[in-house]
Amino acid sequence: MKGKRMQSDHPDGSNPATPTILPLVLHEVCFEAAGHYLIDHISCVLEARPYTIVLGPNGAGKSLLLRLCHGLIRASSGSILWHGMDACAARRHQAMVFQRPVLLRRTVTANISYALRIRGTPRWQRQMLVREALQQAELADLAGRPARLLSAGEQQRLALARAWVLTPQALLLDEPTASLDPAATQAVETLLKQIYDSGTKIIMTTHDLGQARRLADEVLFLHRGRLLEHGPAAEFFSQPKSKEAAAFLAGQLVW
Repeated sequence: MKGKRMQSDHPDGSNPATPTILPLVLHEVCFEAAGHYLIDHISCVLEARPYTIVLGPNGAGKSLLLRLCHGLIRASSGSILWHGMDACAARRHQAMVFQRPVLLRRTVTANISYALRIRGTPRWQRQMLVREALQQAELADLAGRPARLLSAGEQQRLALARAWVLTPQALLLDEPTASLDPAATQAVETLLKQIYDSGTKIIMTTHDLGQARRLADEVLFLHRGRLLEHGPAAEFFSQPKSKEAAAFLAGQLVW
């Protein structure tokens, strides 16, 4: 069961009836507040397969960039297009999970089933998919427990399972393990690898450089709202091109 893409019509996880939303193309994207650029003319192309990690110091604009890409807020200028669609049009085919997951005051099972019901999935199929999601997230033994009584790591795995069961083409993650202990972090990373291996694009922010080294295929490095580096993870960690990135990797405080 593990690594299988849920609710798919083809072994590779594709569905010919579903329009692709990748690549994600950002062109001269800005977000301005109180006369300051919090996101400053960012342009990049994110293709379907690289596991993308967004790095940068506090206040660099990482979380804000994800929210712009997900369509939670609008850019002040520039464009964000998911294979030609704006974020709102593409939202059905992408998902976002936050550092502190937003869970319903319902059981673990009901949290996943509700997401499927809103999507319009038939009841008989919902039951099958919920069972599969709980198994993949290793939450089957907690199916009847109130979601808000789970541990932080279990809640995060539930949020991921709830997103994955909707088969997003892209999953945006904002510091998903920031408040977790090492064991819980490992469990979340294992689930993320299953999601990625199923064919879902992952774009994720983290402050954990060890985690970034373990997971990233490519890195976006932000500083003061500007994209200073975008390239293969191996090159970024071995030979950063900007002095700001080099200082960040050395553990120096960069503002």
